[in-house]
Amino acid sequence: MKIAVVTDSTAYLTDEQCEMYSIYRLPLSVIMEKEIIEETNINPITFFEKVKTMEALPTSSQPPIGQASVLFNELFKTYDAVISIHLSSELSGTYNTIKSLAAIYEDFKIYPYDSGISCSAQGYFVLEAARMAKEGFTVEEIFQTFEKIQQTLQAYFVVDDLNHLVRGGRLSNGSAMIGSLLKIKPILHFEDKKIMIFEKIRTKKKALKRIEQLLGEDVAKGYPIVTTIIHANAEQEALAWMEDLKQQYPTLRYEISYFGPVIGTHLGEGALGMTWAEDLTSK
Repeated sequence: MKIAVVTDSTAYLTDEQCEMYSIYRLPLSVIMEKEIIEETNINPITFFEKVKTMEALPTSSQPPIGQASVLFNELFKTYDAVISIHLSSELSGTYNTIKSLAAIYEDFKIYPYDSGISCSAQGYFVLEAARMAKEGFTVEEIFQTFEKIQQTLQAYFVVDDLNHLVRGGRLSNGSAMIGSLLKIKPILHFEDKKIMIFEKIRTKKKALKRIEQLLGEDVAKGYPIVTTIIHANAEQEALAWMEDLKQQYPTLRYEISYFGPVIGTHLGEGALGMTWAEDLTSK
């Protein structure tokens, strides 16, 4: 069976990665003065500069079902099946749109997957699926690997301003009020596919150190790890953090990525995050 791998733009994979592994992307959009299609007609730096001049935050929008249908119809000419991997269904309706579309096709199998997360963590599933599809693994074997990734996958992030998450409906007002009153820098993570406060910490420096400690706990378990530093227009800060981590944990594989416009809308400029999982490519 020849399997295509599809994801959405919030995995923030590079063009080189998509070309190397034949990964197809469905872009989400942000609505500013006009609709901006992510990963096509705006870059993150320009996006955050524009946001500074706006009175209201942009809103995000999932790919139109027609656009997804056009892509699948095209893939049907070459492939026998599609694995379509998307950001958390609690953040976007993209997964449910693809799931409803999959029910329409009879001769062409579409297998939607809710990663329960986003950004580079979502990208781990995509890259592993694409690698396995190229090597001839079955859909069932790929989904079994997804379960294995979920067992070690971790993602934590810190934002400069909780109001972005609240105004976008991704965090409760109560949680944000506590953060505002105490002037804390909470560590956020995904729990049951939702963004939740993991721990309340008073400074960003201490929050990042706590994330390092959490990484160290998994490093001590002895399995190979790939870790990715993710930033929202804070590349120098992200690179400095990565260099510090390399001194502490030199055996890990490190990558750097970013929060693009769709996710950046909700996290705000200056957000920093780290995600990691067992490095399956080392075997």
